[in-house]
Amino acid sequence: MRFGAVFPQLEIGNDPVAIRDFGQAVEAMGFAHLIAYDHVLGAHPRHFRGKFAPRYTHLDPFHEPLVLFGYLAAATRRIVLATGIIVLPQRNAVLVAKQAAALDVLSGGRLRLGVGAGWNFAEYAGLGADFKNRGKVYSEQLDLMNALWQKPLVRFRGKYHRLDDLGLNPLPVQRPIPLWFGGQSDAAMKRVVKWGQGWIAEPPPGPDGKAMIERLHAFARKAKRKPGSIRIDRVMYANEGKVADWRRDIAFYRSVGVTDVSLDTQRAGFKNVDQHLKALRQFSELAAEFAG
Repeated sequence: MRFGAVFPQLEIGNDPVAIRDFGQAVEAMGFAHLIAYDHVLGAHPRHFRGKFAPRYTHLDPFHEPLVLFGYLAAATRRIVLATGIIVLPQRNAVLVAKQAAALDVLSGGRLRLGVGAGWNFAEYAGLGADFKNRGKVYSEQLDLMNALWQKPLVRFRGKYHRLDDLGLNPLPVQRPIPLWFGGQSDAAMKRVVKWGQGWIAEPPPGPDGKAMIERLHAFARKAKRKPGSIRIDRVMYANEGKVADWRRDIAFYRSVGVTDVSLDTQRAGFKNVDQHLKALRQFSELAAEFAG
């Protein structure tokens, strides 16, 4: 089982020294990976009236993950830099493939590219992307990006993308870059099985969580893929329990096939970076128990 930390983008602020120090501290604690979330634009809550309460608004700050990780790649040496997730259909797939390849090269092959379809229709509109058609665009993007990461020249004929002997240079260290997927719908699970190395999910402790993982494994077997070849990263939250609760939940997750557990320390009432790091230090000590 591997353990990771979530970059506290809502609360860390904009001091580049503090951001560097956080990344280095997390690496020094022995965490396997650092996850950063993605939103290009924040939307005013009025966009969602009568629909749902958005998790984030224009008041929530986000450091762009690929730029952030370009900075942290130079400040760290070992830790995997994991996006969780890039909202892919609202971005240009060729440009994302290029940025990811560059980051993989500059980090020495330490990129884990988590991608998803997203939920923020107002953000899609602001980026000139089609929210309603995102699923079809998304699937085509995945095939295109995998080709670009593995071949010096690509010919691609899709409904939304056309390339005629074009390619990235340099190619990434990892060929292809490992793709991880968010989402818990059947469609999301099928994408994990078809394209993914891993799944970023939140199965609850207990029978419902076990059933969710079994559903993913059933899709894998149907596609003639070994369920054990798909890693599962369960993000836990510091504001949902204490160390004893974390220990109990980690034991459950390990028993049902979860391979990675990450801690998100945001919205736990912490006032400064040191408090985030203190919680992560407790989590790293717990990780050592499960490694022993």
